Amino acid sequence: MRALFSLTLILLLIPALALGGDDAKAPEGKNYGKAMTDADIVPISRIMAKPDDFVGKTVKVSGRVISVCAKRGCWMELAGDEEFQSMRIKVEDGVIVFPMDAIGHEAVAEGVFTKHDLTLEQTQAMAKHACEEKGEKFDPAQVTECAKVYQIAGLGAVIY
Repeated sequence: MRALFSLTLILLLIPALALGGDDAKAPEGKNYGKAMTDADIVPISRIMAKPDDFVGKTVKVSGRVISVCAKRGCWMELAGDEEFQSMRIKVEDGVIVFPMDAIGHEAVAEGVFTKHDLTLEQTQAMAKHACEEKGEKFDPAQVTECAKVYQIAGLGAVIY
């Protein structure tokens, strides 16, 4: 009888231990750069709706990592909360290095939101670089307008 009671108690405790209860911790991630502040996360869609309102301000965003710089790990792209939106987190080369295996993981990043008005030459160079990274052929005649680039100058990130 005592053995049956012990077995029943163990069977009842296993699911409770597996679920963790109220005091279960959130998954821990790997930190890159500076520690996160306690600022609220701003949805990427809100930033992209009025990007000029955020230029020069420190923002914190979150999303799934959809790409990482394959050459130096100097940027990562986070999927936005709305379809076809994303945000690039660019860091100083070598100061923070985002790993390629971050792709598919969730991340939170914080930094200063920036805007770069590119010349036609700069726009073509950026398009050429993007094609080289993807192994595609570049045709400069296809780039006829100057680009505006919005991104976050990353200070820190956590990848889960």
